[in-house]
Amino acid sequence: MESKKEDVRRKHIRLHMEGALTARDKVGVQDFVLLDAYTSESAFVDNLRKRFNENLIYTYIGTLLVSVNPYQELGIYTVSQMELYQGVNFFELPPHVYAIADNAYRMMCSELNNHFILISGESGAGKTEASKKILQYFAVTCPMTQSLQIARDRLLLSNPVLEAFGNARTLRNDNSSRFGKYMDIQFDFQGIPVGGHIISYLIEKSRVVYQNQGERNFHIFYQLLAGGEEERLAFLGLERDPQLYKYLSQNLFGIIASVLHLGNIGFEEDDQGCATIPDTHEIKWIAKLLGVHPADLLEALTHRKIEAKTEEVICPLTLELSVYARDAMAKAVYGRTFTWLVNKINSSLVNKDFTRKTVIGLLDIYGFEVFDKNGFEQFCINYCNEKLQQLLIERTLKAEQAEYEMEGIEWEPIKYFNNKIICDLVEERHKGIISILDEECIRPGPATDLSFLEKLEEKVGKHAHFETRKLAGPKGRKRIGWMEFRLLHYAGEVTYCTKGFLEKNNDLLYRHLKEVLCKSKNVILRECFLRAELENRRRPPTVGTQFKNSLSSLLEILISKEPSYIRCIKPNDRKEPSKFDDFLIRHQIKYLGLMEHLRVRRAGFAYRRKYEHFLQRYKSLCPDTWPHWHGPPAEGVERLINYMGYKPEEYKLGKTKIFIRFPRTLFATEDALEFCKHQLVARIQATYKSCLGRREYVKKRQAAIKLEAHWRGALARKAIQRRKWAVRIIRKFIKGFISRNKPLCPDNEEFIVFVRKNYILNLRYHLPKTVLDKSWLRPPGILENASDLLRKMCVRNLVQKYCRGITAERKAMMQQKVVTSEIFRGRKDGYTESLNQPFANSRINEGDINPKVLQLISHEKIQYGVPVIKYDRKGFKARQRQLILTQKAAYVVELAKIKQKIEYSALKGVSTSNLRDGILVIHVSPEDKQKGDAVLQCGHMFEAVTKLVMLVKKENIVNVVQGSLQFFISPGKEGTIVFDTGPEEQIYKNKNGQLTVVSVRRKS
Repeated sequence: MESKKEDVRRKHIRLHMEGALTARDKVGVQDFVLLDAYTSESAFVDNLRKRFNENLIYTYIGTLLVSVNPYQELGIYTVSQMELYQGVNFFELPPHVYAIADNAYRMMCSELNNHFILISGESGAGKTEASKKILQYFAVTCPMTQSLQIARDRLLLSNPVLEAFGNARTLRNDNSSRFGKYMDIQFDFQGIPVGGHIISYLIEKSRVVYQNQGERNFHIFYQLLAGGEEERLAFLGLERDPQLYKYLSQNLFGIIASVLHLGNIGFEEDDQGCATIPDTHEIKWIAKLLGVHPADLLEALTHRKIEAKTEEVICPLTLELSVYARDAMAKAVYGRTFTWLVNKINSSLVNKDFTRKTVIGLLDIYGFEVFDKNGFEQFCINYCNEKLQQLLIERTLKAEQAEYEMEGIEWEPIKYFNNKIICDLVEERHKGIISILDEECIRPGPATDLSFLEKLEEKVGKHAHFETRKLAGPKGRKRIGWMEFRLLHYAGEVTYCTKGFLEKNNDLLYRHLKEVLCKSKNVILRECFLRAELENRRRPPTVGTQFKNSLSSLLEILISKEPSYIRCIKPNDRKEPSKFDDFLIRHQIKYLGLMEHLRVRRAGFAYRRKYEHFLQRYKSLCPDTWPHWHGPPAEGVERLINYMGYKPEEYKLGKTKIFIRFPRTLFATEDALEFCKHQLVARIQATYKSCLGRREYVKKRQAAIKLEAHWRGALARKAIQRRKWAVRIIRKFIKGFISRNKPLCPDNEEFIVFVRKNYILNLRYHLPKTVLDKSWLRPPGILENASDLLRKMCVRNLVQKYCRGITAERKAMMQQKVVTSEIFRGRKDGYTESLNQPFANSRINEGDINPKVLQLISHEKIQYGVPVIKYDRKGFKARQRQLILTQKAAYVVELAKIKQKIEYSALKGVSTSNLRDGILVIHVSPEDKQKGDAVLQCGHMFEAVTKLVMLVKKENIVNVVQGSLQFFISPGKEGTIVFDTGPEEQIYKNKNGQLTVVSVRRKS
């Protein structure tokens, strides 16, 4: 019955899919191997266009999948689609990314070997989305236990986290991966995903501090500003507007916020040409978020520590070097935090069961990039693509030819471009571009990007795939700049600008900054910057060398696994659905090597396996080979295929392998195996299960009886001992509690000692810190008297300590500060900053006052004097004056003359603005025949107004205004002062004849 149901199901699938295949072949074949003109690129592009126009984005070249980004939702990634592809032979259903994932999974489970899926294509072609779909497929279709569901969920959730920190919007892709990612998914012997591991490559740290026009920084910065709660943003010192942070035009978010604050640090040059930081507001925020001392951070950003033989010298940095140090710190903090994040994800994915596991690797790495201006990042990315193309050549083209020749199978030679010559040009030891770049970075003397270009011309100038303006012909010279060189990649010509190559390759973080970061109190940052780094005096490897070494390690990983390939193609540059750009697609077909791959697949065989593996898998289909074949494997395979009725044109026998030409031949063999497997498995399972069942039952029954007896005895003895001990302790403390108010005796002694000790120990952590602190730890009843005495002693000690610290002079100043607070607190900018500035008795010594003036006011004692600038009431011309306050009047003095005397009795009031300017207007009563109101500017405005108020002894005479104020010039005539804010302080007469005072408003 079961076999009949299975046959009906398979027949239904075949009928359904044959109809679908027939319909789709009318708009192009679903496997390029079936093209008649398989050597024609035009036929290839035409077939791709037909399928794309019908929203058929997937096409095979044998087992390689070609995927065209549709830039729209097609509804082909549902759970029902996943179930349809699950466990079905590769070519039975239309091409799909699920077919690649399912084929790799089934081959891994059946042959117990490791696989990888290489997803390649240029930026915006859909590589990241393809890897997501594969992960979702494994999550839905793989067998799962409740205990292992966490590992599966973590694998899925790692993607959005890494995308937030490693992806950014570029000119070609709104979600471009700016790092390479290789993910291993680990499976146990049952095919259940039990863990994973992620390796990242070359995060584009320079994007943190600079982006091209029209591009953006990493997603996480914008997500933090747009989605963070108000309390979190306030704690991080951030505002929602991304334009406020130059790099964008106690936890992980704190580090991200510190990078934003770093970009807002401004430097200025002092008289000696050294860099200074005039505004330390951002420094304080960064120090708080990173857990470092502000003074240390400030010094490290403006100074560099140079180590001599026996001493260390601190040298100031120039403005340019300070900017470099700031940007290097931002890149280092972000880059190492990203590495920490990857390691943290890996630690959550690790499987602690060390039994043998098989893996499927997913490689999602940068696509080939060609921009108008190509720099160091594009050089590394395109070098990576060259190495992957070399892998494709070795694993598919060269390996195919070598295998056919080794097996003695007739082969049609195919010419192809071997890009090893380009890889050697870049990576060859002592001769390659990376080695030359490293030499230029570490050699003594001034090394520049231009000297690096000259060294390239000297060392590799004769290479056929290298050109510069100096080496190119007359036609090519016009397209290459003086600071550029051109490489002839397998995908075409790319011109690189050497500007910034040395700096980005060095990527040095000054040791002084590294020392500050190593002392951080931030837990994450401490793991990113280890103190052991400071002990290593060797120069760290350059970025280019690190990338070359990590790329070599990646290729070693890939070579050790069975490959599957997905080639992603971008149909147009504008991300528009249903638009097919022939020129762009032909270019991608060329650098993806698709035509060469098609020629190999068409000339060869669809399937090949070693005789031992083929016989081991299918021996149950022939009575002569089942259950054991004792002869040579080749003879056993020949006997097997003759029994199954293979035709001569369907296969070839090599020296060690069988080659099957048509997929349908293999499918028929697999179907026969599935049918046979059900019968064998049922029989084996029945016998084996009954044997195991009987054996396990007897063993468990005997063990259970013995365990129960011993365990019950042990539990009973343990419970008795625990109860006896508990009874003694509880009885002792109950007695002590009952008799706690009685005189000390054996019954309550231990309880009272415990209460006293516990209270005294707790009290030391709850003592009041100031006289105003009225808190006190509540005592138990038996210690109330002692607690009262201790409290009185503590208060008396705090009062005595506070009183000793107050001097008469400080008391007077505090009284003046109280008056200032009553006048200006919450009403005028700059008041908060003035709190830390002590008031002086006078800002002018008697020696600074002209003797004639002293003689004129000798009958009055001078209480206070301060230099001021007086503005004429009509023309607003600024004049240097002195403001002298006595017991009876205020004097505005010019050298030996008293320009204006203002009796306190005639003083009408004092006006000032709510901004940071030092303008104050002393109003006088017009009836007293004064000259008019005095308009003054004072550098110690809070101090001067406070002194004046205390001498006048009138209430509410100070008026803090906003916007503007009127002042008395002469009878019937008034003037206006307008107050405003701007980028710099200035005072001028506007065209309306008003005095305009502009001040800078700073953040509080």
